[in-house]
Amino acid sequence: MPYFDAASSAPLHPVARQALLAALDEGWADPARLYREGRRARLLLDAAREAAAEAVGCRPDELTFTSSGTRAVHSAISGALAGRRRVGRHLVVSAVEHSSVLHAAATHEAQGGTFAEVPVDRAGAVSAAAYGEALREDTALACLQSANHEVGTEQPVAEVAELCRASGVPLLVDAAQSLGWGPVPAGWSLLAASAHKWGGPSGVGLLAVRKGVRFAPQGPADERESGRAVGFENIPAGVAAAASLRAVRAEAAAESVRLRALVDLIRARVPELVPDVEVVGDPVRRLPHLVTFSCLYVDGETLLHELDRAEFSVSSGSSCTSSTLTPSHVLRAMGVLSEGNVRVSLPAGTTAEDVDRFLRVLPGVVSEVREKLGAPVSVAPSPAATTSLVVDSLGKRCPIPVIELAKVIGEVPVGGTVTVLSDDEAARLDIPAWCVMREQEYVGEQPADRGSAYVVRRLS
Repeated sequence: MPYFDAASSAPLHPVARQALLAALDEGWADPARLYREGRRARLLLDAAREAAAEAVGCRPDELTFTSSGTRAVHSAISGALAGRRRVGRHLVVSAVEHSSVLHAAATHEAQGGTFAEVPVDRAGAVSAAAYGEALREDTALACLQSANHEVGTEQPVAEVAELCRASGVPLLVDAAQSLGWGPVPAGWSLLAASAHKWGGPSGVGLLAVRKGVRFAPQGPADERESGRAVGFENIPAGVAAAASLRAVRAEAAAESVRLRALVDLIRARVPELVPDVEVVGDPVRRLPHLVTFSCLYVDGETLLHELDRAEFSVSSGSSCTSSTLTPSHVLRAMGVLSEGNVRVSLPAGTTAEDVDRFLRVLPGVVSEVREKLGAPVSVAPSPAATTSLVVDSLGKRCPIPVIELAKVIGEVPVGGTVTVLSDDEAARLDIPAWCVMREQEYVGEQPADRGSAYVVRRLS
């Protein structure tokens, strides 16, 4: 069964498995002790730290093993903000950061701090100039991911790092998605990463803090890992994380070229094979293994379930697969379609045959889901009886409000309007996105008794 969700968690690399098993036998003792078992464990931990630091591009004493990538992010943000509290309590993030960063920003705000979200373009990238404008005299920390976890778009880390340096603001880079493919551009002050994203074991993250960055670890003091990660070190996991990172880096150049070609094929063929599809994310400045597309008139949860039945494991950022039933914050910030969203992220070793079969299966799956939902095959104009219509979709989840809009748009004359009543948060994103895709005019949103009224003007 092809596994196409490496961006969530990559399969354990063979080197990680070998290193983990070996370290379980040799690295079980307390590395803080001076007897031979402790010294042996310390040697393993130090060697793992040196290998990981070399891959990250920092000194070994700047790198800490944490219990997860999320813990690395939270520790980095809280420690840097506390260390620079005399400068101010302002935090800058991009609108498409991983939820761990945004949750930390919300916590910071709840504790009396402030933060600004830098918007992104339709491809999901921040403008370095706009990021620079968000920096203030009281900015204590700036955060920018190296590449987006949902759409693969790479961010202008080097340009933003230079602006931060000029302003005297440390930059935290979340490199979870990109570190396995290569080092992060120079200029960052703090870096966080997660081993299971590159084929290392789960439950181990990396936190790097450059010398000279003011940093005050939060929480009760601990003598281990420079006080930046509490508790007994998970030496086998750290050894496996470092070994697998070195291994995937050695394979990255060749595998990047191969997987990029397969992703290019998906990007080109999906819109040809499936009508009413939008491929999102930057087509050039992106991770080599990841592509995301959204299908009109499709329920994302049903689509993923049907693909799973066809033996393809993919993921989604659409509202229908979120535990909160709200659109992905990444897709919302980009202003692109969220319904029927599919993220394909290929692990190392994915074959061209697997991708070819996916492209053969996908059109039929999408067609079946659309048929079940009663989606229109095409928008057929009919004799216009009125210049405006109101569609009551209250209580219905997307994509139903969009489907009902598509069914009636041809019933008003060119210049006429359709008003869709909806209380689904996803409609705020998907109706304007539908207008862009179908070349109709999105007039705007108006308050309604329940939910909102979304007004669309027919242009053709």
